Order: sequence, then C-alpha cells, then structure tokens
Amino acid sequence: MNEGITTVLAIDDHPLFRKGVGDLIEMEPSLTMIGEAASGEEGLEKAAQLQPDLILLDLNMKGMDGVATLKRLRELEVEARVIMLTVSDNEADVVAALRAGADGYLLKDMEPEDTLEYLRQAAGGKLVISERLTELLAHALRSEGSHPGSAEQAELTERETQILALIAQGLSNKMIARKLDITEGTVKVHVKHLLKKLNLRSRVEAAVWAVNEGRTPS
Repeated sequence: MNEGITTVLAIDDHPLFRKGVGDLIEMEPSLTMIGEAASGEEGLEKAAQLQPDLILLDLNMKGMDGVATLKRLRELEVEARVIMLTVSDNEADVVAALRAGADGYLLKDMEPEDTLEYLRQAAGGKLVISERLTELLAHALRSEGSHPGSAEQAELTERETQILALIAQGLSNKMIARKLDITEGTVKVHVKHLLKKLNLRSRVEAAVWAVNEGRTPS
C-alpha cells in the first residue's frame, strides 16, 4: 500500500451498487478500490487474498449474509476495518452488526459527499455511524443492563484499563501497541480479556461503554 492510501474491498451482491461505490471511491485520492465480491463467501476469499485496509459489507445478501460474513472475518482475524453499508436502519440489525465486530454502520441512501466523509473518518480509525442511527444505538446500549457499572467492578487490571481508554479514543491495536511499547499480539490478548470481563462482544461496544460510563482515565 502507498503511504497514506487506504485500500478498500466492497462485498455486495448488487453489481450496480458495487460499481457506484467504486466510482465514488475514485473521487477520493486517499482511498483506492482494490477488489469487489458478489457474495460473503467470495468476500472471505478476497479479504484473505488482498488484505485490504477497509471492507465495505452489505447486510442483506443471498447465501451468507453480512453479519455471518463479518463474524467469519473476525474469526479469521482479518485485520481490515469493516463498515456495514446497507439499506437497513432496523435497531436489531445495527446492534447485531456492531456486536459481531463492525467498525461502523452506514446507510446506502446518504449523500455521496457524506458517504465519502464517513469513509475518510473510518480510514483514520474512527467509529462511523449514520447520523440518524446514533440516537437509536445509544438507546439500545443504554437499555442493555448486563454490563458492570465500572472498570473497578469488572476487575480490570491497570493495563486493561489503559487499553480500554485508548480503544475509546479510536486507536487501533497497532497504534496502542506502539503507544504502550508492547507487541500487537499482547494488545489483542488484553482486548479479549477486557471484553470478557465487561460482557461485551466488540471493540466498538467497549468504546461506547467506556465513553458513556465516563470511566476512561484522562
């Protein structure tokens, strides 16, 4: 990858939409489309083969749907940030995708300029959610009562608390490892442990929980 260029793979079973996304990405110098896939199964192969930085993933696909594809990508430890790009604004779909490990959730009916701006932010490591879904998501997470009330109650170690704070700031595992002068593999182990202690299933949930609880160290 060229310095400063984010590589993108689109997984969507609508050829016209894939073409539209490709045309849109061509307008942004910091992004480049390196592949596309018409199904979840093909997407898994392309992700392993191309190692993109960013994956745009449709939710409702024939065969393996978006959430199933996302879960498999995470099981395979694909490093790419995965953004759901879909027509569904259903609360259950949004929560399911984020809990399966999505790094963002965008709606297909957004203005092209807005979509590009969100993709730039996603490339920079930020969680991106279409504006009209933000309140819906906050409500869904608030109504979930099965998480510890604080990092202390969760019995997080000092290192886990440090890493949680950096996740909440939008840092990737690689950036966290560099900041704390530890290996990326060590960061992954800590992230896995802190998610289990907090009864959360994804980095995004951990970031939202940490910010909402105000428990991250300054």
